[in-house]
Amino acid sequence: MLDLITHSAGHVVAMKAGGVVTGRELQRAIDAIEDAKRSHRLVSLVVIIDDLRWMTLGALLKDLGYGLTQLGDLKRYHRAAVVTDQAWLKHVAHLEERLFKAVEIHTFAKRDHATAMAWAAELPKGAHESPEEDGYHGA
Repeated sequence: MLDLITHSAGHVVAMKAGGVVTGRELQRAIDAIEDAKRSHRLVSLVVIIDDLRWMTLGALLKDLGYGLTQLGDLKRYHRAAVVTDQAWLKHVAHLEERLFKAVEIHTFAKRDHATAMAWAAELPKGAHESPEEDGYHGA
């Protein structure tokens, strides 16, 4: 299961994953990310992971494929908050932060969910939430 969560900041795509994630569910998340990228210069992510067991083969292939297409576009991603109490996922997030230095990736315990949401919403000094204020007119 992967569900999108409403966030007050338009540049933040928030989602909750648990159990088994399918390709169709992952596609909805990808579409939300692409919509945010069309409207905002920078995009941040919040992923709340609760008892994630696995991804279907279709979801895994879609995730890998989309991830590879984003390697040349990492400058568009500002922050990624990973909210989980699963230790192995925290290690994966720290490894990703070292590999993808352009994106700030932090892990938060589930009890710090609100802190993670607020952290992801913060923009760099001088950046604006509204694309018009930032002089941005889409990708």
